[in-house]
Amino acid sequence: MAGGIRENHSGDDLTESHEINVTPFIDVMLVLLIIFMVAAPLATVDINVDLPASTAVPAVRPPEPVYVTLKSDMTLSIGNDAIDRTQFPAALDRITGGKKDTRIFLRADKTSEYGVFMDVMNLLRDAGYLKIALVGLESLPAPLGAATGVTP
Repeated sequence: MAGGIRENHSGDDLTESHEINVTPFIDVMLVLLIIFMVAAPLATVDINVDLPASTAVPAVRPPEPVYVTLKSDMTLSIGNDAIDRTQFPAALDRITGGKKDTRIFLRADKTSEYGVFMDVMNLLRDAGYLKIALVGLESLPAPLGAATGVTP
């Protein structure tokens, strides 16, 4: 409590009080609470919109995605089947049914050369397949010292 009644009236009226005065702390907290209660509804967007309904049929997803793989020995595979580069466009058309808007998932070994990887991208573009998704493994970012070889 901030104040108290002293029963001992010795001659020293300026003695220290060892009690914590929490009244200013509570006042500040109540002011902050009121500010946040007023500001919180203003921070949200509340616009009522009556969206129209759509009768469009959802797009059919392919039962199995088409994977093109560039291996470490620079050979190409479509799915699990190895394919020669000269046969690549025809094999891709056969698998996709000639649908050029099919998304092709391209994955490459991390030891493959960038120039060879770009050659595969050019093969896909020349074959008419422009929807290409690059596939990689998700991993956690390396610690700062591990990437530079410096230990903290």
